[in-house]
Amino acid sequence: MAGRPYILAETNWKTVKATDYEVAVLPWGATEAHNYHLPYSTDVVQCDEIAAEAARIAWEREAKVVVLPTVPFGVNTGQLDIKLDLNLNPSTQLAILGDLVEALEHQGIPKLLIMNGHGGNDFKQMVRELLPRYEVFICCMDWFNTVPDGLFVEDGDHADEMETSMMQYLRPDWVLPLSEAGDGYEHKFNISALKEGWVWTQRDWTRATADTGIGNPHLATPDKGKRCLQQAGAQIAGFLVDFAAADVDDLYE
Repeated sequence: MAGRPYILAETNWKTVKATDYEVAVLPWGATEAHNYHLPYSTDVVQCDEIAAEAARIAWEREAKVVVLPTVPFGVNTGQLDIKLDLNLNPSTQLAILGDLVEALEHQGIPKLLIMNGHGGNDFKQMVRELLPRYEVFICCMDWFNTVPDGLFVEDGDHADEMETSMMQYLRPDWVLPLSEAGDGYEHKFNISALKEGWVWTQRDWTRATADTGIGNPHLATPDKGKRCLQQAGAQIAGFLVDFAAADVDDLYE
């Protein structure tokens, strides 16, 4: 059976040659520990599945989008003490991204969406640097900012209720029973400005958390994960349809 034509890893040169893709989607994750119960590939799996769902909906609405393979390594400079948390420095990410944009431009793909799935990655300044150098129009987003309000009970940002629910739905065989998960308690900064967030520095993960998680996973359910995937995918798909149809030289009212 032929693969999905909007997933580059599954399709073939015959299909690609005949398709005028308007938007490439580049999911970018990370490889890192996610509490005791989730796999190291959590960010990659979520990027794969959300990008695919968004592209499916957009493709069915006749938007010519293609999802590139997810980059599996992210910025983990605050987690270097955690075994096999793998790091790419931002400068390395910029070099990789620049090479990919150059290839897309040479091949006539006019638009790129970077779909980020890891909190340590930040592509805004890279987009600022690359836009003046290339004709490809570049946008970036954090998919987790599309999670609908009210779906999850407790806040967190790593192996929490949301990520655990997603993985219970997407890869249940890879998730340990919640009885084996840590509580995800975060040791916050003791300087008020850092704690409140209006001054920022990266967290030292081995001091901020005992189990590598930040956020309580114990209220997670597969149904919440399914609804999160569906709603996030639909929201991103709406943008992809608009982005594919847009004239990037006429984006302002």
